[in-house]
Parts: sequence; C-alpha cells; structure tokens
Amino acid sequence: MLRVGTKHVGYAVPGIDLSRGVERRLGYDTAIKRLVDIVLAVLGLVASAPIWIAIVVAIKLDTPGPAIFMQERIGLNGRPFRFYKFRSMYADAEERLAEVLAQNETDGPVFKMRHDPRVSKVGKFLRRTSLDELPQLVNVLKGEMSMVGPRPPLPHEVAAYRPADMIRLSVKPGLTCLWQVRGRSTVGFEAWMEYDREYVRRLSPRLDLEILVQTVWAVVSCRGAY
Repeated sequence: MLRVGTKHVGYAVPGIDLSRGVERRLGYDTAIKRLVDIVLAVLGLVASAPIWIAIVVAIKLDTPGPAIFMQERIGLNGRPFRFYKFRSMYADAEERLAEVLAQNETDGPVFKMRHDPRVSKVGKFLRRTSLDELPQLVNVLKGEMSMVGPRPPLPHEVAAYRPADMIRLSVKPGLTCLWQVRGRSTVGFEAWMEYDREYVRRLSPRLDLEILVQTVWAVVSCRGAY
C-alpha cells in the first residue's frame, strides 16, 4: 500500500510521503489556488455553454454513444475520481485498445498514437483544438482538479510509476500544465515526469499564470495535440 501522509491508497510503491516538499506552499495550494479555480471554472462554463451544445450535437451525429466520456483517473494523494471529457473515440475504443497497443508511439506506461483508428472524425477535430477537455471544468468546480497541475493519470500508469514520479500526486491534477505548453504528445515520458516534478517544486501563483497564458498559444498552435 502507498503511504500518503496518514492516509493509505491502493497503489503499491516504496514508502513515500507525498506531502513533503509542498507544505511551505500550503496557503496558496489550498486557499488562493482553489478560489482562482472556482472563478475560472465558472467563467469558463458560462462562456463555453453554446460550444457545449454544438459539440454534443456533432458527436451524436457522428457516432453512436454518449457525448461525455467518463473514466477513472488518479488525483490528489492517490485518490481516484471520475474524469470527464467529450467523447472523441468510438464507443468501443476501450475494448479495442489491445488492437493498437503495438503501435504505441511513446515510451513509459502511457499510450499515444498520432493516427489512432479508434478516434472518430469529430473526435480528431476536438483533440486538435483541445475542445474535448472542456468537461474537465466540471472536475475543477468539484475540487477534483485544478486549472493548472499535472495531467491526471490512469490507475495502471500510476502502478508503473517510480518513487520519484509519485511526487506529481502531491498536488491536484490540472487541466493544463508544463507538459501541455512544452509539446504535449511530442514529449517523452521521462521529460513529462520531470516537467511535473518541476511544477511541484516551483508551485506558485506566478507559475500558474505563466502556464495559463502559454496554454492559449499551445491550444491555438495545436502543437502535439492528437
């Protein structure tokens, strides 16, 4: 079992206290950052409401299945939560994963494939424009995610983490992060983990603001988005 402060969760890893190294930033991480998250999430949800309607209609016309994709991800201190996205793949994509695993284009325990046949026509557009991530504003509003923080991993990815990688679970996962603005899917797993460790070390309002501003260009440029 993984020890997280005084709590335990079900991901085996050599004993590591995820709270170490972030205590000095507790005020920002739990108060100001949360307030900023709520304000930005509410504004984002209100402003994007018409876009939500258009996306839902497009997904429904393109492929059968629900418009919202829900999946278990791992959040702060190793706690699982229900993660939301607009569905960008065919409804049976999870069952077909074994068919494409051999074509994985990245290293580590994650799967990335530029031309994944499980992605629908509308899904390709949503991924390129990052519009598939909009429902995560609900995760932010619920307190499961932050606007800025390491991207939330899948359980099997966490199970393959090295002790040094676990530190990324000491802060809330985010909608955007250093990995997002430094290349996304073009970045290898080791560099991705180092970016997340850097974020935890440097966590501050200024860094979050810098990442949010850079995210605008990352989304517009579509670099590494697929």
